[in-house]
Amino acid sequence: MKLFGTNGVRGVVNRDLTADLALKLAMSLGTVTKGTVAVGRDTRTSGNMLSYAAIAGLLATGCKVINVGIAPTPAVQYFVRDNADAGIVITASHNPREYNGLKLIAGDGTEFGIEGELAVEDIYYGEALKLADWRETGDLSHTDIIPAYIEGVMQNVSALDIAKRRFIVAVDTGSGAGSIVTPFLLSKLNCKVTTINAQIDGTFPSRNPEPTEDVLTDLGKIVVSNGADLGVAHDGDADRAVFIDENGNFVKEDVLLAIVVKHVLSKTPGPVVTPVSSSQRIADVAEAAGCQVIWTPVGSIHVARVMMQVNAVIGGEGNGGIIFPEHQYCRDGAMTVAKVLEIMNERGRKLSELAAEIPKRYMDKTKVTCRDRDAAMQHIQSSAHGNVDTTDGVKIWYDDGWLLIRPSGTEPIIRIFVEAETETRAHDLLELGMNMTKGC
Repeated sequence: MKLFGTNGVRGVVNRDLTADLALKLAMSLGTVTKGTVAVGRDTRTSGNMLSYAAIAGLLATGCKVINVGIAPTPAVQYFVRDNADAGIVITASHNPREYNGLKLIAGDGTEFGIEGELAVEDIYYGEALKLADWRETGDLSHTDIIPAYIEGVMQNVSALDIAKRRFIVAVDTGSGAGSIVTPFLLSKLNCKVTTINAQIDGTFPSRNPEPTEDVLTDLGKIVVSNGADLGVAHDGDADRAVFIDENGNFVKEDVLLAIVVKHVLSKTPGPVVTPVSSSQRIADVAEAAGCQVIWTPVGSIHVARVMMQVNAVIGGEGNGGIIFPEHQYCRDGAMTVAKVLEIMNERGRKLSELAAEIPKRYMDKTKVTCRDRDAAMQHIQSSAHGNVDTTDGVKIWYDDGWLLIRPSGTEPIIRIFVEAETETRAHDLLELGMNMTKGC
């Protein structure tokens, strides 16, 4: 049985994901690592239970543990890169309230790769745990990592120039970990900030952790009523950021990624890395700049690792998760917010104007509950015809668009992504994808 999904180990708390699992997984990591491990978490109500179980498991194997408390996942990764041999983040990111998870961080600050996960899995299932002698159980300390993380973000944008613009920004942190970073980062950038849902609350009382267009209507209204330059919202662990333009309209995540890619390539041409689920818009802006796009399986770890291999100048996913290599090789919501302000300032354009410059394509997606994802995907792959890409799931290319069907790595569902040159064709492709997954 495979333990890790696309982004760590996730499940419904006390059904799929228990304190026992967290304890044993941490002991397995400690057996492999035998060093200094940082442990952080998002705001979910089960965070204390799971983080202290993980801490106990690490201490049992003799690790030195640094408890960093509530923090965005990229803040933990930033800290691990310079101060620890590994890390564990207790988070389910965008998943619903009842979920939680454990994400393992490598010593370079990236997520654990497949080889690292397999090494931990072998210990977990093989019962080859190496517990420390009673005289050598680990030490526990606590530290605040947020100030250094905010400073790290500011060092990688033109902070002084942004500050001169005095942007007006509305922020919806969704009661997640971004609540203790983004409003304060924006204040340091001399922005006038209005916040909603910025209280830490692991029940996520106002909206689900995933910042989709339909749950951000209040943020859009606040942007318009305050005359704000933009609105920004995060998922539960703030490794992603999505935006509302000055007119209160949601900026689709693939458009946002294309805006950032276009700007970066205009200053520093080079390779771009993104998953097969991303919009062809990324290829459009990259080709216009004479640059190459490298497509990867879905998952930020795949994007980050390939970016490191090819020395990419920018990368990311079409879900608001953008990776800036000059800062660190992971999705970073706060860095994305600061970079968007930098782009608006340097270009002297409103966010809606930047979005209007991106080639027009029509993208849609949905998800289907599936009892047996593996069997369903085997059937879909065997029945697919034409130009088929199996980098991740089944992606079928057409002259005027594409259809991607892939199993979720974090939930018992199959995801369907489509993109086409017209809205009607995108709708037709989505219907085709749903028909292909019927009965799964």
